Amino acid sequence: MDKTLLNKCKEFVEADRVKELGLYPYFRPISTGQHNWVELANGKKVLMMGSNSYMGLTDDPRVIESAKQAVDKYGTGCAGSRFLNGTLTIHQELEEELADFVGKESALLYSTGFMVNQGVISTLVGKGDYVITDKLDHASIIDGARLAYGEMIRFKHNDMEHLQLVLKKLPHDAGKLIVVDGVFSMDGDIAKLPEIVELAEKYNAVVMSDDAHSLGVLGPHGEGTPAHFGITQKVELIMATFSKSLASIGGFVAGSKEIINYLQHHSRALIFSASPPPAAVGAAAKALEIIKTEPWRRERLWQITHFMQAEISAMGYNTGASETPIIPIIVGDFMTVLKMNKMLEEEGVFVNPVVPPAVQPNQSLIRLSFMATHTDDDLQFALEKLRIVGKKLRVI
Repeated sequence: MDKTLLNKCKEFVEADRVKELGLYPYFRPISTGQHNWVELANGKKVLMMGSNSYMGLTDDPRVIESAKQAVDKYGTGCAGSRFLNGTLTIHQELEEELADFVGKESALLYSTGFMVNQGVISTLVGKGDYVITDKLDHASIIDGARLAYGEMIRFKHNDMEHLQLVLKKLPHDAGKLIVVDGVFSMDGDIAKLPEIVELAEKYNAVVMSDDAHSLGVLGPHGEGTPAHFGITQKVELIMATFSKSLASIGGFVAGSKEIINYLQHHSRALIFSASPPPAAVGAAAKALEIIKTEPWRRERLWQITHFMQAEISAMGYNTGASETPIIPIIVGDFMTVLKMNKMLEEEGVFVNPVVPPAVQPNQSLIRLSFMATHTDDDLQFALEKLRIVGKKLRVI
């Protein structure tokens, strides 16, 4: 019997074609932890220049030990949702620490960062409400907006004039939520949060900042994008993941007690999903403690960022509007990016190729990201290989 629904699966051949060319760049198995250097499943050692572990804590012995202690005390899972039997004392302790760190009254843990955006946006934005998103917002924001009963409207990337035009057209008394990435995960630029907040106040809107890539990185102590601009109290909702600087898996949203209380009792992504496991929470808690007590990590990360931005640009690469530890090398052509990724891997450097639909057509890029633990020798090695491959492909 021909099951029409599955025809799309049979007809999907693009990945197979790239595999036949030996250029398939995804699901590359790594047989070691996410350190400066990792070992691929084929035994090849490569310099990791594609990790989100900005603080370099995923293999820190203290973080590992904290995860082990959490398992010893609480077991491997929670066997239920936060709403019912799955809230542990370790969850509440971390929520208090995170709320205090980002400057909010309360926080709420979810099992993943993706679920935070889905759960918060779809819960708060109801019929007759609007969710306004930047065109380059993360997929989790877009999916959260799609799940909401309200209307989603997108504005041009970091274009405040367009955002104002959007807000002007909406009823003043309607519920409006503006959601933006604090740091945009592909281009590495920062949201114009002060201007967004100003417009939100003028047009009766609420602001939510996705600090997945800015927690630990931006702000006086790594508190994120709102703290970076000194406007924490004007941003009603701050969310972030554990999978970047906090060296784990999970996510949280922070805000007023009233907002968090509402989400606790209405967010389906929280109520109907299993709790974050003890090991993940224990690891994130220790990583947060290290971020607060070891500011050298953030300082070193920014030293690396400024150095690499200058060196890569001086080679002739187009790094776009990046201003953070995420540096895109914008190549444009899809196949050239796949070739560049493969050649860099052969030269001993692991990077991430980004192609449509994650970026606009003809804007394919190589995404570099740095860790505080990268050494000067690591950086020089990466620069040498970028120069070799770039010249071979005539990208520079």
